[in-house]
Amino acid sequence: MKTVLTKEQLDEGVSRLAAETQEFYLGKPITIIGVLTGSIMLVADLVRRVDLPLRIGFVQASSYRGTATTPGELVIKLETLPDLRAQHVLIVDDIFDTGHTMKGLVEMLKKQEPTTLRTMVLLRKHGRKEVNLEPDHVGFEIPNEFVVGYGLDYRDLYRNLPHLGALEPHEIG
Repeated sequence: MKTVLTKEQLDEGVSRLAAETQEFYLGKPITIIGVLTGSIMLVADLVRRVDLPLRIGFVQASSYRGTATTPGELVIKLETLPDLRAQHVLIVDDIFDTGHTMKGLVEMLKKQEPTTLRTMVLLRKHGRKEVNLEPDHVGFEIPNEFVVGYGLDYRDLYRNLPHLGALEPHEIG
């Protein structure tokens, strides 16, 4: 596995995303909705750096199942979300790959009538986008590689790595 982003680079990126959040919302209360499971590291580190009144919720959204390395049907579970009506909402996800997960989430959460709805991703993968949507906040642009660590997994492994690594083709399979 090769290192794509070091722990220090990730830390700097999260600090930058927190500063952008702080600046955009200017003291307004926000609701941060993390996309399970990949965003847990980012959400935890982000909320510790944001000095705003905030609520945290999580939604389960997945298009990768089992050993799959390519997306399938998107399944979104909203049962545990707090009330979003008239709230400033920031969706936080680990990676923007094809964009279908974020697009589906935005469409579903708009129905809850938030005051504002913005999106943040730690990573945007080059050359994979298939939707007409761009995240509002992006931590890093990365090449089209299968990455793990800092919340991202392969077969439910590697989420705990403090850095971001790219698996070699022989490591996937």
